[in-house]
Amino acid sequence: MIQFPSDFVWGAATASYQIEGAVEADGRVPSIWDTFCATPGKVENGDSGAVACDHYHRYKDDVALMKELGLKAYRFSIAWGRVLNGRTVNQAGLDFYSNLVDELLSAGIEPWVTLYHWDLPQTLQDVGGWTNRAIVDEFLYYADVVTKALGDRVKRWITFNEPWVFTYLGYASGVHAPGITHIPDYLSSAHHFLLAHAKSVPIIRANSSDSLVGVTLDMTQPEGDERAAERLRALHNGWFLDPIYFGHYPAEVVEIYEQAGYMPEIQPGDMEAIHGKPDFLGINYYTRQTIEADESDPVMLSRPVHMDESEYTEMGWEVAPESIYRMLKHNNERYNPGAMVITENGAAFQDVVSADGQVHDDRRVAYYNGYLTNCQRAISEGVPLMGYFAWSLMDNFEWSFGYSKRFGLIHVDYETQQRIPKDSARWYSQVIKNNGF
Repeated sequence: MIQFPSDFVWGAATASYQIEGAVEADGRVPSIWDTFCATPGKVENGDSGAVACDHYHRYKDDVALMKELGLKAYRFSIAWGRVLNGRTVNQAGLDFYSNLVDELLSAGIEPWVTLYHWDLPQTLQDVGGWTNRAIVDEFLYYADVVTKALGDRVKRWITFNEPWVFTYLGYASGVHAPGITHIPDYLSSAHHFLLAHAKSVPIIRANSSDSLVGVTLDMTQPEGDERAAERLRALHNGWFLDPIYFGHYPAEVVEIYEQAGYMPEIQPGDMEAIHGKPDFLGINYYTRQTIEADESDPVMLSRPVHMDESEYTEMGWEVAPESIYRMLKHNNERYNPGAMVITENGAAFQDVVSADGQVHDDRRVAYYNGYLTNCQRAISEGVPLMGYFAWSLMDNFEWSFGYSKRFGLIHVDYETQQRIPKDSARWYSQVIKNNGF
């Protein structure tokens, strides 16, 4: 029997644009993802989050399902454009989240709120989005509004979700909204994220007494050639973690970007403002990156390797459960964050509703079993992991992949909006009940 600490937080996670739908309801203004989805060729099958899981109208039923599963916590995000139009507060949007929080608390489920999970209002993108330093003040205003409204009841806050994704994929590779392909824009966006995160923390703490405030990053765990792995860690993890925990960007990466003329403007006092230990480090982790040395790429020093003997998910991600243990150990030793939470972990597989009306997703159960076993192993060796959130509570809009990938513990029929808890949901429910497996 694998046991977790008695106060371990067991939850599941979602994001606003991926599940809420109701994109024109009650004063919500368009986001960059509405625009991106409306651009031909950007999202598989031309899908969008316009309806998604219709959680906006069905949240009470969804909370009832969470209670049935025995979730102790629920991580969700606020849609910026649902609560603010410019700097005008949309009370109907705030009321939705306030009602959701009350529903969760009445069900005995702790709300963990993410302020930014990628759905920037389009009007802010029209003036540069995250490339414009003015976005920092806009985010601080938004954070102040939300935490004043909910801070009496919400005591677990996450400022941002996966900054590498919304800055690099949004402004460098362009495969996510807003679809820009300019590396200097990625770097300026990343710098402005760091400022917005750091400067929002004291505001959140002032508005929500006795709360914990953290930030969630997507972590890579490169494995293979040692020199190349260190470079990849510095490029991906270190570019965000080093400023927060050490007060500076990784020197070797700065040298690369300076030589290319890509470095963002860093004003006096910026790095001092960014440097500050959050109450916890949120980590989204799905797979490792297996690499081999490739000196022909002077930046990456590597190329990816497909492991023929490994299992891969529908996302093309290797199932490598022991890597989460090594990732947790590495980050604890390097950054000493004090507390860590797995804010996302899960797998997309081809789910089928069987003749018995159920979804028998044995591969997902095995995935969770392997990764959770290695989380517990890290805890047993002193890693301060305080919680785990399965991704995702339910099947949803999976960004540029549309509805083609299913990560949910709960199956969603998008035509009828019927919810069916999968075998993995029942397995996870039992894990929570036993505080282990």
